Formats: sequence, C-alpha cells, structure tokens
Amino acid sequence: MIALLSLLIWLYLLLLHGWFWRSVPQLPPALPPEHPPVDIVVPARDEALTIGAAIGSLLAQDYPGPFRVILVDDNSTDGTAALGQAAAGAGPMASRLTVISLQSKPAGWSGKLWAMSRGIAASEASVLLLTDADIVHDPRHLSSLVAKLERDRLALVSEMVRLNCASLAERALVPAFVYFFQMLYPFSRVNDPRSRVAAAAGGTVLIRREVLERIGGIDAIKGSLIDDVALAKSVKKCGPIFLGHSGLASSIRAYPNFGDIWHMISRTAFTQLRHSVVLLALTLLGLSTVWLVPVAAAILGSGWLRAWGLIAYGLAALSYLPTLTRYGRNRLWALLLPLIALFYMAATIGSALDHWRGRGARWKSRAYG
Repeated sequence: MIALLSLLIWLYLLLLHGWFWRSVPQLPPALPPEHPPVDIVVPARDEALTIGAAIGSLLAQDYPGPFRVILVDDNSTDGTAALGQAAAGAGPMASRLTVISLQSKPAGWSGKLWAMSRGIAASEASVLLLTDADIVHDPRHLSSLVAKLERDRLALVSEMVRLNCASLAERALVPAFVYFFQMLYPFSRVNDPRSRVAAAAGGTVLIRREVLERIGGIDAIKGSLIDDVALAKSVKKCGPIFLGHSGLASSIRAYPNFGDIWHMISRTAFTQLRHSVVLLALTLLGLSTVWLVPVAAAILGSGWLRAWGLIAYGLAALSYLPTLTRYGRNRLWALLLPLIALFYMAATIGSALDHWRGRGARWKSRAYG
C-alpha cells in the first residue's frame, strides 16, 4: 500500500502540482515601455572573490533610464568595499556607484537584511533591484526585469539565476537544489494571483518602493534567514508577483566540495521547518515515501509491488530531465535522484542537530542563534 501511495503521489506531482518540473518560465531579453529610476542595492560581507565582477556587470547595464548601484559593505575584513570601488574605475561609471560601510548590526536583524535596509534608506528611486554580491549580470538584464515589471503591472519580479555548476559536488547537487525549490514553490502557482503560494529567489528581486513601504519595509522581515520567501509572501498580499528562471544572470559563488553544499542546506533547513520536531518527522516521512519507497519496492518487491515502484521511480527520473537540460547535465543523473534526495534529507537532519546542540545558523562568521 505504501508503494501504491508513492505512485499516486508521483502522479499528483506530475499532473496537478503546478507543472513544477517543466523548469519554466524564463524571461527573454526585452526593452521596458517605461524607464523609471532604479537603485540597485548590493549587500556584501567578505565577498572579495566575486564583488569586482558583480559590481562591474551592474555598472555596465544598458538600461535607458537613470540607475545607480549602492554597495553596502557589512563590516568586511577582506577589502570588499575597496574592490567594489575599484571595479567602477575612474570613468563615467564611477559616478553611478555609492559605497556604504557598516561597522555593526543591531540585535534582531540578519546581517544581509540590515545591510539591505541601509542601502534602501540611501535610495530615492521608485524601483529597487536587490541582488547579491556573487551574481554577474548580462548588460540587458535590468532592462528585461523592468520590462516585465511595467508591462504586467507587477509588484515584484524575481529570478532564479543560473547557479555555478563546475565541480563534481555542484554537478551532482546544484541542479537538484533548483529542482527541489521548484517542487516546494511551483513557479506557476507563485505567478498565479489566485494562489497563496509565494516565493522569490534572493539573488534577483526587483520591487516597487511603494509596495515595499506598504508592507512595512525590510524591517517587517528583519530577522528572517529565508528572507526572499518571507519578502515574497508579504508582497503578494499587495499585488501580483513573478518568479522565473534567468538566462541573463549567473552566480559565480563556488561550492567546490560536498561539505560546502551540506553547509548551505543545513544553514536554513530546520529554520524552514520552524524548528518543529513534528514538521521534521513529517517531512522525513514524506520524503522517504516519495524518494526511497519506489527504489525499495523496485529492488525488493515482486509483481505489482515491483511494477508500482518502477513506475514511480521512472516518473521521478523523467520529472528531473528538464532541470538537467537547463544545466547541461547528462540525463543519467536522473537515475541518482533518490540518492541525491537522501543527501538533502541528511543535511536537514544535520540542521536540526545543530539547532539542538545550540550551534544555530552560521554564515560569514556570524551566528544567528
């Protein structure tokens, strides 16, 4: 019966769960019908390896309207601010860059959101682009984001940028990260104003200032570790939002080892479950039914039991193919998806253990309790 339940779940996921597996939509390059002033806020802490390329790509945007870049250096120790300033050079682009240096963080704030709030406070533009210090943008990117915002009269536009996928660990686990995010927050439901599902990808968030002020500003989510989703949930109550994939922006942050990706997952996994033992148990039970039962039934079962397991396993593998195609990976990785899911499950358990041991979330040498 559990094997049959797993098969029924997969039929639901493929046919009735917002077509999450299709790995769409993706915004095409476009010119906006209107050109509102845009301020680009880049919070950064110890980003010496990536900040130059990120700032350089933002200053090189071909947006026809006025824009500037506000780099907020959050008490870095590696010269992030100086490297960001150097990326602007001494030419005309330098006048578009403002650098703000922070020395402390108030209690109750996550570091990224505090830096973001200081950048927003220094801004006067009617539209804000919130982006990360490890993302490189095609010159057409800002225009394409504003075109989507203005043409569809949206409150927020966000994109899942292309993640780095070079090392063995990244090739094995990064496409699955995108796939699981799509499963958790089907993009078609996020983009449906009638649906309560809301999410954003923090690397690229374009938002109207009036909407941000209406929800209480960044202050309203100041303690959130999963800040992009928290922001999207608040904004969607005020107006329609869009979440898609980006062909015009890429993250250059490297995760060379499996341990690096484990840390990325475990940092917020238990937070996503609201530190609830009940939710953790239900999540592990559900993930086991979805990913492990089909494999066990296919290997250990016989007759109808084996058939149900094989069909469910096959449907799971097929659903992963569009994401593998997006990342240019061999389709045989789809056969390892249950093993990859097991890694994510283990990292979730690790996140809970860290919380119970009092270690809490930690990022950029900061502990968040």
